[in-house]
Amino acid sequence: MPSYLISFDGILWLLLTLGPLIFLQRALHRAIQTVFLLITRRPEITVALFSLLFFPGVLLHEGSHFLMAKLLGVPTGRVSLIPESMKGNRLRLGFVETASTDIIRDALIGTAPLMTGGLFVAYAGIAHLSLLSVWDGFTNGGMSAALGALMSSFDVQDFWLWFYLMVTVSSTMFPSPSDRRAWLPVSLILTLIIGLGVLFGAGPWMSENLLPVLNNSLRGVSIVFAISAGVHLVVLIPTWLIGKILAGVMGVKVQRS
Repeated sequence: MPSYLISFDGILWLLLTLGPLIFLQRALHRAIQTVFLLITRRPEITVALFSLLFFPGVLLHEGSHFLMAKLLGVPTGRVSLIPESMKGNRLRLGFVETASTDIIRDALIGTAPLMTGGLFVAYAGIAHLSLLSVWDGFTNGGMSAALGALMSSFDVQDFWLWFYLMVTVSSTMFPSPSDRRAWLPVSLILTLIIGLGVLFGAGPWMSENLLPVLNNSLRGVSIVFAISAGVHLVVLIPTWLIGKILAGVMGVKVQRS
């Protein structure tokens, strides 16, 4: 393997953080919906409460689509922030209609929520929740130092507000399947360009100028995903326990759908 590929570890960190985040996100959504359904016994009220809970994230998600389309000169149609049940037991919390355009602009519009959501998570986690101090404590002093730093972060002003916003944004920042429709052709084009560059001897130049930037970008995204996975886990554990307790008290067996 070429030496310039050995240090390209960003994709590995991305995969190691993306998988757990997707799993925890789905598990948290399911646990929250279970608790709401056990309390209300009304599916329509459950959907309404779930939608209200994650409304800040949905607003940023759909607003990102809308603003990116406007910046790129792509016409927009209907905009909705009202939840809607879809096939396959899926729930769509909102949508923005955009005109069909070229794959580059389609890809940018589809990726917009992930970019804005990732920036918000990084900003909230670092600037308002002091999560870097937790990581520094773990790397320098182990788990006890990390827990001490985490307990100290609770004293940050408006901690729970920023924590709530970070959970809702990180839980809704992933593009939907329709948002990702242009990702495959764009990825194939980029792969072809890179492959041709390596074939014609541009590998060393790309390793010095392109790979470090791409690798650092993937590492940054991985940090955002790791922070998001951590806050999802923190919320998931008590939510899951509450659901179990309610189900036991009510004598109800909850089935996964």
